[in-house]
Amino acid sequence: MSTKPLRARSPLLDLPGAVEADGLDAGVAAHYGSDLREQRALAAGQGYVDLSHRDVVTITGPDRLTWLHALTTQYFEGMRPGTSTTALLLSPTGHIEHAMYGFDDGETFWLHTEPGAAAALVEWLQKMVFMSRVEIKDVTDDYAIVWRPGAPSGESGYVVRSGADSLGGHEVFVPRGELASYVASAGQPAGVWAYEALRIEAGAPRLGLDTDERAIPNEVGWLGVGVHLEKGCYRGQETVARVHNLGRPPRRLVRLHLDGSVDHLPGHGYAVRVGDKQVGFVGSAARHHEYGPIALALIKRSVDPEAVLEVVADDQPTVTATQEILVDPEVGLHVRARL
Repeated sequence: MSTKPLRARSPLLDLPGAVEADGLDAGVAAHYGSDLREQRALAAGQGYVDLSHRDVVTITGPDRLTWLHALTTQYFEGMRPGTSTTALLLSPTGHIEHAMYGFDDGETFWLHTEPGAAAALVEWLQKMVFMSRVEIKDVTDDYAIVWRPGAPSGESGYVVRSGADSLGGHEVFVPRGELASYVASAGQPAGVWAYEALRIEAGAPRLGLDTDERAIPNEVGWLGVGVHLEKGCYRGQETVARVHNLGRPPRRLVRLHLDGSVDHLPGHGYAVRVGDKQVGFVGSAARHHEYGPIALALIKRSVDPEAVLEVVADDQPTVTATQEILVDPEVGLHVRARL
């Protein structure tokens, strides 16, 4: 995934107790003193999470929906104003290149994407405009994302997205100049560590963390959420349709329940093994307020679902883990879905 330099630090890092995150989430708070307490508050429907490090793009123009319909994995034709959705851009061979989390207000399609990803996304979209009446803008300097638990309430005047992958909450597109005043009435802040724990619990993958350059939508549970299986041709469709029709994607996303006897979480890219054979890698990991240490991993489809796995890094103790199925090893039209 091509990225540009990350944005400046959030002003909410000046709130009491804020500790900045690192890596892809640098620029916003990892926590404000206790990520477990913050998780519990979010799970109870209280507070908010500063996601202002994410990039924001707008697409306007009378042809935007038919144009997006032709380019992406999602069904945009005839989309009604007020619709939230998720769409992917794939390579010609079906590998995931961009994930877009969007909302259409009848005139503009608003989307947010991974930190630093907007430049490459906008550049590619601009090349695909041709004669279509659309205008694409990177508006990250002007808008910030705030996630709040529960259904939207009291956010009149703001663009609000509430999709199937919004973790039971919603994302608010807040003008950056209003960020501090907006959150002043939104309750207590929670950091991205708390948000990530809830995301891993929900089994919602994150592009660039829980995927690699070979990942296809069938492997990570994006069919139905980010891929409409009854639409016409788009770039990469042949791979998605073939794997869906025949079943058995090469790999599958699982949730790992990690042995809590060690004091560290596995990092992104740690190897997942069965015996002495590597079968996958860890994407995201977090300490959950109820389930303890958990992670998402992408592993080979053929791994026995009952197998105990080992998470390995050269400089850290080995961690054992049990797997919880998120993507059925046999998923496809030739088999019945698991109940």
